[in-house]
Amino acid sequence: MTTSQSDPFRRIVWPLAIAETVVWAALFYSFPALLLVWERDLGWSKTELSGAFTLALTVSALFAPVAGRLIDHGWGRYTFTSSALLGAASLAALSTVTMLWQFYLIWVFIGVAMAGALYEPCFAFLTRVMGARSKQAITLVTLIAGFAGTVAFPGTHALLVFTDWRETVLVLSAATAMLAVPLIWFGCRSASEQEQYQAHAASHGAGGILRITRRITFWLLAVSFAMIALGHGLVLTHLLPLLDERGVTSDTAVLAASMIGPMQVAGRLAMMAAERHVSTLVIAATCFIAMAAAAASLLGAGAMPMLLVTFVLFHGAGYGVTSIVRPVVVAELLGRRNFGLVAGLLAFPFLAAVAAAPTLAALIWEVGGYNLVIWVAITAAGIGLLTLLAAASFARLDAADTDGEPESK
Repeated sequence: MTTSQSDPFRRIVWPLAIAETVVWAALFYSFPALLLVWERDLGWSKTELSGAFTLALTVSALFAPVAGRLIDHGWGRYTFTSSALLGAASLAALSTVTMLWQFYLIWVFIGVAMAGALYEPCFAFLTRVMGARSKQAITLVTLIAGFAGTVAFPGTHALLVFTDWRETVLVLSAATAMLAVPLIWFGCRSASEQEQYQAHAASHGAGGILRITRRITFWLLAVSFAMIALGHGLVLTHLLPLLDERGVTSDTAVLAASMIGPMQVAGRLAMMAAERHVSTLVIAATCFIAMAAAAASLLGAGAMPMLLVTFVLFHGAGYGVTSIVRPVVVAELLGRRNFGLVAGLLAFPFLAAVAAAPTLAALIWEVGGYNLVIWVAITAAGIGLLTLLAAASFARLDAADTDGEPESK
């Protein structure tokens, strides 16, 4: 790699990687990290609190195609930056809530911010501007941002020793506004200045987009990735109370939650070593198997503490690698043209599943405890694996029908 090639890469990708770490820690992981604290301090039930997070993620899913389309048409810098800024302002407002309706209203705005500032818009932007190097860029971003949970769980836990949750949320707001927002602006501006990174032109007509949504491959991918999102959300958003129910101490539970991030990074490094020998599809399939094994480990984690280590390893690695292979699989099976919109459309069921997970887990818990939650997560991973393999099979048939060229290219 020459200096002229590497410098733009560093100026674009490294700022976005650091910004994504902060944004994920502040906008997403703050909820599971503070769930028990809010329940004790505000007096609202897990189901009531989880409903706000579900609403935020639903709003994020609804706005994801809009954000993707804006990125397709060259508005990535403004979409990305303004979304992070909205997230910072919303977190500041969250620190003042005293009523449940206020809590819900603010999470609506956080949901809008998520739609334009989390992985989906970042990956769509990188796929648009980085071309053939987009996978390398996405891998670097996910390697760094994989530590977001590691920052959020022990970070909030440490802050709560010295202050209350309101000031803790203000710290997250300040970090987003003073660190993530400038880094996003700088990274996106650097991308716009590099002429060698030519984006795939966005289609202004609806015909090509409608053809994509008529393909069975599109819908199978939608179901597949929604299932892994559901399994992840069911477990992660209730991880601390789930482990508390099993008699795991709060310090151990926080440690386990914080280690999921490093295991995500470890999984991504393992993927980088393995991708020379196996296909992206095999790696993606392995992710679903790992997620099922991780959830199964939680069934006995209270009696056998070593199973908690197994959970952290498999869940972190499985879901961490999914973050990389998901946009790559979409690009390989459906093509790169209008990638922002296609990724946004596929993000809708993915984020809808994440959105449903916190409240669904709370409702399942009321019926059958966290054991039933775990079994639902295992089932979701199995369905996701089967639909992923079916999507790949139908994509090969589509390629054969079009002489190897996907319609969307």
